[in-house]
Amino acid sequence: MILGIDTSLGTAVAAIARDGEVLADAHSSNPLGHAEVIGDLLRRVTLDAPAPEHVAIGMGPGPFTGLRVGIATARVYALGRGIPVVPVPSHDGIALGLLLSDALTGTDTGRFAVVTDARRKEFAYSVYDGIDDDGLPVRVSDAQLSPRDDLDARLDAAGARRYDATTVSAAMIALAAARALDAGRTLAGPEPLYLRSPDVVAAHAPKRVS
Repeated sequence: MILGIDTSLGTAVAAIARDGEVLADAHSSNPLGHAEVIGDLLRRVTLDAPAPEHVAIGMGPGPFTGLRVGIATARVYALGRGIPVVPVPSHDGIALGLLLSDALTGTDTGRFAVVTDARRKEFAYSVYDGIDDDGLPVRVSDAQLSPRDDLDARLDAAGARRYDATTVSAAMIALAAARALDAGRTLAGPEPLYLRSPDVVAAHAPKRVS
């Protein structure tokens, strides 16, 4: 079993079998309150599921606080279980879900951009073009920020259809991890894909007293 966790938009936890069968899935669409709900979601998903062999974690892009909650939870859970963490870009999970959905209906997805609200009149977007032989989305460009009013022009220049996402499926995060593991690939590094630097900064050092 692979446990998937993502807190880049709402809060999502899922358990899947290695072949992609979804065993349990729970989520909260609230873009805030990650710390308040993730423990309960994790308990519900793992209550009747087999013991996981990996923990897949969505690495963003996402806001600073939300991502920290999910990543910290995934790492602590994996540490307690003695199992590996598999980092996955959150946009890859969204893209994989869209590609699989279109494949079921025979729709040609074409080149598209996964777009998520970064707040402050900005959007985060990643461009994809189909699915590869490992069953993973082909990422043309990594996640980047765009002012709201410039986004459509940027996507037109990239020849990408816009796909706005408001949730991330933890099951798709776990499935992307499973396929990456089978192919011996790494989808993301260990560092979160923050949208921007945190607003809170460390206090200055105390003044010297003479």
